[in-house]
Amino acid sequence: MAFRPLGDRVLVKRVEEESKTKGGIIIPDTAKEKPQEGEILAVGPGSRDEAGKRIELDVKVGDRVLFGKWSGTEVKLDGQDLIIMKESDILGIV
Repeated sequence: MAFRPLGDRVLVKRVEEESKTKGGIIIPDTAKEKPQEGEILAVGPGSRDEAGKRIELDVKVGDRVLFGKWSGTEVKLDGQDLIIMKESDILGIV
């Protein structure tokens, strides 16, 4: 994939949750919520401070992260549903 986010943005692929509960009940796709966990596929170079110095991101490619339910912008690249979001939308690294 030839996509490089700009600034402090990251490209995230959602990690699919199990479609079966511990008790063995299968949850249909229509009843599932979108997962709030994903894997970082690409990161931007970072933002700049007031002096113009680059501030690097705390996340890197391959990190599994948690993010808010309505975070980012959903896009489709190379047939995959991905999310572009700012680093500030990420709640933490798993």
